[in-house]
Amino acid sequence: MDRRHKGGQIECGVMNLKSNYIFNLASKNQRTDGREFSDFRKIEIEENPIENSDGSARVRMGKTEVLVGVKLDVGEPFPDSKDEGILIVSAELSPLASAEFEEGPPREESIELARIVDRGIRESGAIDVKKLCVKEGEKVWMVNIDIHIINHDGNLIDAAALASIIALWNAKFPKYIEKEDRTEYGTKTDKELPMKYKPVAVTVYKTGKDFFLDPNIDEEEASTIRLTVISRDDDDICALQKGGTEPLTMEDVEKIFSLAVKKAAELRKLV
Repeated sequence: MDRRHKGGQIECGVMNLKSNYIFNLASKNQRTDGREFSDFRKIEIEENPIENSDGSARVRMGKTEVLVGVKLDVGEPFPDSKDEGILIVSAELSPLASAEFEEGPPREESIELARIVDRGIRESGAIDVKKLCVKEGEKVWMVNIDIHIINHDGNLIDAAALASIIALWNAKFPKYIEKEDRTEYGTKTDKELPMKYKPVAVTVYKTGKDFFLDPNIDEEEASTIRLTVISRDDDDICALQKGGTEPLTMEDVEKIFSLAVKKAAELRKLV
């Protein structure tokens, strides 16, 4: 007997039952935990929990938990942007965070997560990258953002994006000795990153005809489509990312934009 195959069938059957249950609840304007469709779970934030980073943040949304660290270093600029600093975002999905995650090369989900967070920061102009230039064409500051998933119970995108922007706003430059071209790690200065905006990601999920925010893992698996909307302080939408195979109507998109921008303004107060 192939126990893995049998277990897979059972798991699939349980998932279908959960999805049908969530779908039926949604048709009655209800959720499994009693929240409104536009409500987030309880959000807890810890600033600078990583002592050896230049900036960090831990964000919990319900049982979902994300830890982000920022490391600053000096390196060579890209040839086509000789007077601009460099942003690098990476995400790690540890098997400890979810049974779905496996050891090995970066999975598609981790690559997508890092790209969404990167685009939100980059396209919003959150960092004044020209102020990261040390010597044009030779040396610029490199901003490395490392996202670590501690526990996955749905809505990783919004949690990771929020933790990343909080970590950036709390980051301080390490001491850099220009004559010797070296950075003294562990010796922080009082100089903050040249931040301009606080982009916030809000991902809107759809099940049937209903839209909802901040799903737990069961709600996320039951949804048929999602659209991540990243907006900045002036409500300007700077980045989008769609997931799922079903299409969205223009009416759907307008509803999603309105809901996402409004909720982002609420979440931004936490940064």
